This record gives sequence, C-alpha cells and structure tokens, in this order.
Amino acid sequence: MNGNADAPGQPREDKLDPAPQRIARLVLAAALVLLGLWILHRYLVALAWAAVLAIALWPLYRRLVGALAGHGQRILAPLILTVSIGLVFVVPFVYAAVEVGRETQVFVQYLVDARRSGIPVPDWVPRLPGVGYLLDDWWRSNLSDPTAARDLLGRIYSWVPMQSAREVGGEIVHRMILFGFTLITLFFLFRDGTPLSRQLIGLSDRLLGQQGERIGRHMIQAVLGTVNGLVLVGLGEGVLLGIAYIIAGLPHPVSFAVLTGILAVIPFGAPVVFGAAAAYLAAVGSVAAGAAVFGFGAAVVFIADHFIRPVLIGGAVRLPFLWVLLGILGGLETFGILGLFLGPAVMAALISLWREWTEPAPPRIV
Repeated sequence: MNGNADAPGQPREDKLDPAPQRIARLVLAAALVLLGLWILHRYLVALAWAAVLAIALWPLYRRLVGALAGHGQRILAPLILTVSIGLVFVVPFVYAAVEVGRETQVFVQYLVDARRSGIPVPDWVPRLPGVGYLLDDWWRSNLSDPTAARDLLGRIYSWVPMQSAREVGGEIVHRMILFGFTLITLFFLFRDGTPLSRQLIGLSDRLLGQQGERIGRHMIQAVLGTVNGLVLVGLGEGVLLGIAYIIAGLPHPVSFAVLTGILAVIPFGAPVVFGAAAAYLAAVGSVAAGAAVFGFGAAVVFIADHFIRPVLIGGAVRLPFLWVLLGILGGLETFGILGLFLGPAVMAALISLWREWTEPAPPRIV
C-alpha cells in the first residue's frame, strides 16, 4: 500500500494552492449572486421598498416591541406594524379607486355630450393674464365648434374606455402584487431584523473592516434623514399650504392640500400645485388671494428646501447640500420614487469613502 495514500476515514488533504481556491470561491460567489439577482429582478423594487420602510420605521418598531414585552412581541409587534402600514396605503387607494369609478361614467357622458354640442368657453379663460385671449380663440375654434370638437374628442372617447382601462388595470394588478410582496418582506425584516443586522455587521467587518460598518451606518442615517426630510417636511408643507388655501377661499382646499403634500415629497413638485391654485384664484377674479397663495407657497418651499431638508437629510452624516440635491434628483431619475431614498444613501456611502481615503488618519498613541 502506498504510504502517501489517504487512510480510510481520513479527510482528503487539499492539494490546491490557496490562491486558486480563493479565486474559485470568488467566482462561484459572484456567479451565485448574479444568478440570484436575475431570478429576483422583478421583485428587487419590492425588496428595496421593504428595506427602506424597515429602516425608517425601526425606531417605532422598537417602541412597539417594548410596549408588548412578554406578550408574544416577536410575532405580534411586526404583524401589527405591517398591517398598519398596509392600511395606511390601501385605504386611501381604495377610496381613490371608488371615487374614480364614480367619476368615470360622468366623464364618458361628458365626452358624448361634448361631441354633440361642443364645449363652451369657461368665463375665467379670457381673464387669464397674458394668454387668455389666445386660449379663448383656440377654445372657440377647436372645442366650442361641434364639428371640430367631434374630431378632437372622438379619438379620446374611443381610447379611454378600451386602452386606458386595459393598461391601467394591468398596471394596478402588477403594483398590488409588488405591494403585497413588500408587506410580506417587511414583516420578516421586522421579525428578524436584529439577528440580520448582526450578520450584516459581521459580514462587513470580514470584508471591509470597521470602515464597512461606518459606511453602513451612514447609509442608514441617510435613509432616516431622507424620510424625515422628504415625507415629514412634505406633509408639513401640505398642512401649511392647506391653511392658506382655506383662507384664500380655494374650492376643495383639502384635496389641494393632500396633493400638495404628496408632490412636495418630489423636489419642485409643490410649486406645480400652489402655482395652479394661484392661477385659478387670479382667473376667477381673486388676484390678491392668488398672489398671496403663490408668495406664501414660495416662501414655505424656499425655507423647507434650503434650510430644513438639508439639515435633516445631510446633517447626521455631514452630507453637503449639493450632494443631497444631486442624490435626490439623480435617484429619482434613475429609480423613480424609490430613488428619492436610495440616492442620498448612495451619496452618503460615497462621501464616507471619500473621507476615509482623503482625510489624514489620527496619530497613533505610543
């Protein structure tokens, strides 16, 4: 028997060089990661939303766990918070869907009547500053004349019931499936978030050392700051401008306030709403009220965008305002609404790396 042969029951000695082993492991790991991303690519948005919501709501979740101590909090706390988040999003959506369903028939009937007799020019159109007379002439030529209106609105009438319903219905079903998967993932992130965070910290320490943990904390702080800076400040803008709408006598001020708060999350979104409200007030004869709404809205947005949001988003990680703005706008353009939160987090990681590589290391104490 060969003395060099492996004895029965003894583990086989590894005869490969450590360097090729490491390369093979890296290649295998990269291939598995890419394969996993390809399998999950349709659900990556849902996973990212779940991660953002879990980070943003983690302080609230910890308080809920403390309040339910000793009462099955490992299941009950994540279940309560996940169901609450679902209701916060689903209830307004269902209400809006019901209202849209009620108004759709009215809109279709309005198109039918408009094709028969045309649409008269509203009284406020000629009073629009600068463009009123031009819009009045166009309206009379294209909408008030029944023949022109029939040609223009006929295409809209034929498209709305078929194409719009089919495409919007499919998109709604797809979004609801992703939302359901987001809620399921959010539940498990709440339930297993503490051990998962320890595993991620251990992995970052093995791969990047202490630098990896610092970068991760900066990204988490950036997400928390972005939620506070965009969502909470946007809601505040909606409340303040809603009060202004009520004082100015704008019709449906609550609806305008809600729309302002939603669009205020997006940079430069709120001016679209309060600018339209100011133009409407000016068109119906309330020029002073329209100017007041526009001036107050511009002041609120200026203070929020230049003083409050930069502090909330960039203050925790010393992220300059320019990079906050670029992260928000670039993230929005690249990833949609999700990019509002991912963009600043990525910028925080990049700035953290830049400081690690450029700032001098602290002197060692001998």
